[in-house]
Amino acid sequence: MTGATSCRQHSLAGGREETDRPAAATRARRSPFERFVEAAYQRVSRPPFFIACVAIVVAWLASLPLWTDTKAWQVAIHTVASVLTLLLVALLENAGRRSAESAQEKLNVIAEALAALMASRALEDDALEEAVTRLREAVGLEERH
Repeated sequence: MTGATSCRQHSLAGGREETDRPAAATRARRSPFERFVEAAYQRVSRPPFFIACVAIVVAWLASLPLWTDTKAWQVAIHTVASVLTLLLVALLENAGRRSAESAQEKLNVIAEALAALMASRALEDDALEEAVTRLREAVGLEERH
């Protein structure tokens, strides 16, 4: 086994250690806003939130006799719905962006591990060296290190 191969295997093992960190350590590094977004996302993506939305609409419909002006009654629900929609879209877009970034990082780690494995075998097969180069260029690994 050559020093380069040993170094690659050590690097690969080191990469694995970084990805095996517990989720609690990752949560501790998040900003308060990111923790809020995660908590909000967990709540709005569940049935109780939908039931609460339906209850608000039913309460709004039932409140018609309490309003003297029908137009004001309609403006009330439109205003509440618009504000909630704006806030939820902002929160869910943030959660979606972070989810996509997380998935991309996982794919990059898998590609890096595959490239390291292929590079270790490239000593025996010259065609693999070109494939390693193309793989690393495709995912931009050379820019990350």
